[in-house]
Amino acid sequence: MNNQDFHEVVKTIREDDERFEEGAYHFVRQALDHTIKSMKKSGSSKPRNNHVSGQQLLKGIREFALEQYGPMAMTLFRHWHIQQCEDFGEIVFHLVEHGILGKTDEDSLDDFSGGYDFHEAFSDPFLPKTRRGLDSSSENMPEKN
Repeated sequence: MNNQDFHEVVKTIREDDERFEEGAYHFVRQALDHTIKSMKKSGSSKPRNNHVSGQQLLKGIREFALEQYGPMAMTLFRHWHIQQCEDFGEIVFHLVEHGILGKTDEDSLDDFSGGYDFHEAFSDPFLPKTRRGLDSSSENMPEKN
């Protein structure tokens, strides 16, 4: 499928569901390609017929986002209205419904549930080691005596 066809499919998807920006769909497609290439290169777990599980894709999405966007990944995800791993699953299943991606009978939206905490996955790698894993809501709060 060429990019024009993909663009048209995304446009059609967004006519029915505007939750995610167009860039989010392109990102997921690129992250899937990255995931497949990484799995083939590492040889640790080769994808069957270029199929990856939801958890494998989430891992690839994290790696790809950190490589491509570094500390700006969270900002970009917010712009695209992606706030949790389940949002990636929604995008994937939109693409499945429109014939861009395939799935097996075992694949489900639940495969993307509880993948990782976005702050820990995309912000913590860029914080000093002493601040990693801190709850972002408590970072600026004064200490209690």
